[in-house]
Amino acid sequence: MSPDLVAIRPVRPTDHAAWLPLWEGYNAFYGRVGPTALDPAVTRQTWARFFDGYEPVEAMIAERGGRLVGLVHYLFHRSTTMLGPTCYLQDLFTTPECRGQGVGRALIEAVYDRARAAGAARVYWMTQETNATAMRLYDAVAAKPGFVIYRKDV
Repeated sequence: MSPDLVAIRPVRPTDHAAWLPLWEGYNAFYGRVGPTALDPAVTRQTWARFFDGYEPVEAMIAERGGRLVGLVHYLFHRSTTMLGPTCYLQDLFTTPECRGQGVGRALIEAVYDRARAAGAARVYWMTQETNATAMRLYDAVAAKPGFVIYRKDV
């Protein structure tokens, strides 16, 4: 493969060592480092879920020049307002040097393809309101639904 081409594919068990720095970069971006870092058990369980047929969590990675440069994690769930499943794109991350080069867009488009294949009519996600760089991409590839997200950790 040309070093400039990006391939999107499902994550494989043998990708763990290359996926982990991407996952850690994603978590660091959202401030989950040092004393606020995820418990390593969460990371282990997240990885295991990708390969458990009973879990709805799935993962794909972006590969360029034999190196992993991005990840996307997503899941399907039911909705009270639709017959088919809905797809929640939970995590999206690309290496800083690959930002603005179409890697994030390719990962989102791959999730759209998976959602269509699964019969899902909707893909949705959230980001922090301060994530202006990502929001420029999201504004280009999706419509803003007009919903406000509320959250309370319990």
